[in-house]
Amino acid sequence: MADLTLTGAARARRRTEAGLVAMACVFAAGAYALAYDSPRTDMSLARLPLMLTVLALWGLAHLVVRRVANGADALLLPVVAVLHGTGFVMIARLANKWADLQTVWSVVGVGAFLAVLVLVDRPLDLRRWQWTCLGAGLVLLVLPMVPGLGFTSGGARIWVSIGPINFQPGEFAKILLAVFFAAYLDERRTLIVQSEHRLWGLNLPEMRHLAPIAVAWGLSVLVMVGQRDLGSSLMFFSLFVVMLWVATEKTGYLVVGSALFLAGATAAYFLFDHVRSRVEVWLDPWSRFTDRGYQPVKALFGMANGGLWGEGLGNGQPSAIPAAHNDFIFAAIGEELGMMGAAAVLAAYVLLVGAGMRVALRAQRDFEKLLAVGLTTILAVQTFVIIGGVLRVVPLTGVTLPFMSYGGSSLVSNYVVLALLVRMSDATARELREVPSIPGVRERVAMRLAQRRETRR
Repeated sequence: MADLTLTGAARARRRTEAGLVAMACVFAAGAYALAYDSPRTDMSLARLPLMLTVLALWGLAHLVVRRVANGADALLLPVVAVLHGTGFVMIARLANKWADLQTVWSVVGVGAFLAVLVLVDRPLDLRRWQWTCLGAGLVLLVLPMVPGLGFTSGGARIWVSIGPINFQPGEFAKILLAVFFAAYLDERRTLIVQSEHRLWGLNLPEMRHLAPIAVAWGLSVLVMVGQRDLGSSLMFFSLFVVMLWVATEKTGYLVVGSALFLAGATAAYFLFDHVRSRVEVWLDPWSRFTDRGYQPVKALFGMANGGLWGEGLGNGQPSAIPAAHNDFIFAAIGEELGMMGAAAVLAAYVLLVGAGMRVALRAQRDFEKLLAVGLTTILAVQTFVIIGGVLRVVPLTGVTLPFMSYGGSSLVSNYVVLALLVRMSDATARELREVPSIPGVRERVAMRLAQRRETRR
């Protein structure tokens, strides 16, 4: 739609978004120039078009949002652009080969973002596919366990190889399961609450109403534990408990969920060697510096060297930290941008989570509220787990920092999450009459095809 269809509120949001995206581009370009100018980096001038490509992608994303989701929240895309740009500069500063690959995945990720905006006209359309989402999500979770298809990397069997492409299907399974949880809880919330009975002083629902999502959650956690993907296990558990709590408004689910988590974590510590090893490294990495404690200790040294203001982009030695381009990218940021830069990154994540929760609060339908909460919880828990692991707040697990770490599956899936939040924000603006309620792209295409068929008759 042309700008003539925009109301005053929509124009203000899109102007704000355009200004913030432009600022994000200036920030990323300046950071890239600073890193390139440092004598300690081997960044090639031939890689400059890669940075320009990423900047152009954000401009394209803004133009498409302006056209097909002009009532959307103005903060979502710019915050992601800042996080993505900071991560890209750090990855390019570490190695040219990672910059090449991350550019490819950036194109794919933004392409997925645009595809979701175009294909999902109404968020409620997703509710009709709840059982399909459940089936597809469980299949994706099990896929790495298939012999000849899945393989182990970094101690976890979470990868699938199809020809030259390697990806983590669990990154997309979490979105599908969030859609299923939201749709099922939207339909059965009243039954779950009204069928409660007291047991040992607690109000518990009848399992026949809770069984489908409980089974889906249990299978997903068991599969993740079997694949030794502890970070994803925690994320699925948190997703289930938070969405159930929001749907029922019963604090008891948080209490029971926390108790089950503690019991499960304790059992995992005694049953699985790799869990026990990670906990021991978390408690005392120094005595294991020559073994499994090498990565976290080097990360701590790097952040300590950064101090308050950092060594400066390109002036540190983040390459001394193993896996600095993915698992430990926050440590690399702490070394070169210091505590102030790391705090700014944390503030950006707080803004992103806050914007996601604002989408949930403004949503007029329960399904959209639950889905927005679930998707935002995925981003929040994933951020907490990896940053907490780097800072030794929690045991380190192998998840990526959303939008910043190198990783194709994570980047693409997180852009899909962003697109769904943008679409739900726009849908709410239309229901509140902040922008005109016009047909979506698919709806307009269907209308034109119908008109052509009528004309031929």
